[in-house]
Amino acid sequence: MNKEIKLYNDKHSLDDREICNQLATIIDNELTDAENKIWHSHPVWFLDGNPIVGYSKQKAGIRLMFWSGADFEEEKLNVRGGKFKDASIFFNKISDIKETNLKRWLKKSKIIQWDYKNIVKRKGQLEKINIPNSNNL
Repeated sequence: MNKEIKLYNDKHSLDDREICNQLATIIDNELTDAENKIWHSHPVWFLDGNPIVGYSKQKAGIRLMFWSGADFEEEKLNVRGGKFKDASIFFNKISDIKETNLKRWLKKSKIIQWDYKNIVKRKGQLEKINIPNSNNL
């Protein structure tokens, strides 16, 4: 696990730390080509510089967010906002994490992506990234 992410996880309560460590472990195992770092104060994984998934501590619990998750067509992911394509889920205890769901969402995150990396250059306009083999869901 990335040292900065471990430090982020370790600063939380025991329950939240367990959730964060479990999320980081599964994400690292599934997104082996991803770069990960602390970005805007919380852990985020990137593919080719594009943010894919991250988590943060919020009042409602540990929020796992997928930047392009609104297009995953997953009812357990709560779509937020309307301008962007993010979707998220909150966890309050380790047993809330369903590994099969998380692995499926991570698989989708590799092939369903909106181009957040160039959003400033495009003046706030998102464009879908055409990922080869994206029909293999």
